[in-house]
Amino acid sequence: MEFRHEMTYDAALADVSTMLDDPAYRDRVMHAQGGVRGTFEIGTEGDITTAVVDQVRPAAGLPSYATKFVGSEINIVQREEWSSAEYADLHVTIPGKPGRMVGSISLAEDGGTTTETVAVEITVNIPLVGGKIEKLIAEMLRKALCAEEQVARAYLAG
Repeated sequence: MEFRHEMTYDAALADVSTMLDDPAYRDRVMHAQGGVRGTFEIGTEGDITTAVVDQVRPAAGLPSYATKFVGSEINIVQREEWSSAEYADLHVTIPGKPGRMVGSISLAEDGGTTTETVAVEITVNIPLVGGKIEKLIAEMLRKALCAEEQVARAYLAG
């Protein structure tokens, strides 16, 4: 299943890029998305800056067909490989579970406004319920990105 979401900020691309590198910002996002614990690591090797967000969220409120596969908590690992300030390859996994998201994050500035676009392919390889779970993940991701956008706007407003 393909998923695309745009977030718009009244800030320069350089400011948005700096925000995405800030562990305090990532921690605020994790908590706004319902995360109960997690870590954020960032490092650069050669021309690639890698950011890894590893967080745990409660599975409360998920349909029974989903909790059957994830249990009471969901561990989500998000790996971003930034090849420039404008573009990252994105890989999201739930360790030990049969699903993943692969895609990209891009930043584009126009007149002092920056748009962040997340585009991914969601894949869940479970017979009979995989498609339902993909749709559920897409809705969860949309809500998570809306929460992230609110945190980002407050962060950038200072």
